[in-house]
Amino acid sequence: MKRSSVKPSSQRKSMYQASQHVRHKMLSARLASDLKIKYGVKSFPVRKGDTVRILRGAYAGVEGKIRKVDLKNFRVTIDGVTREKADGTTVYVPVHPSNLMLVKLDLGDKWRSSRLEALSKIKEAELLEEEGVEEPEGGG
Repeated sequence: MKRSSVKPSSQRKSMYQASQHVRHKMLSARLASDLKIKYGVKSFPVRKGDTVRILRGAYAGVEGKIRKVDLKNFRVTIDGVTREKADGTTVYVPVHPSNLMLVKLDLGDKWRSSRLEALSKIKEAELLEEEGVEEPEGGG
């Protein structure tokens, strides 16, 4: 397989110059195995209100709700993931979404739930196509 010849510096530049809607897509986390089976999708963009589990770092194993999504710095803050500064104030620790697993999705938004359904239908169609089973066409 031929590898892409795009320089890492160019990839970083395009990431940092990306527009807001593209940045939001970049802030995706993997789904838990039960959600992966249910929706047929491996990852999905994180959103405030989603429940996540931290997989890497000092806070590995901690579960909590996403409190804030920082599109500028590509980080999210999670309830319960805090540290104390030298002056005694408590601050939230920013975590990169690649170190997270979505445990429970916030499906209060109609667009988000319809997007998940659409993606699961696409995956089902791809699986049927791989198996060689063709769907009957609706015609008269």
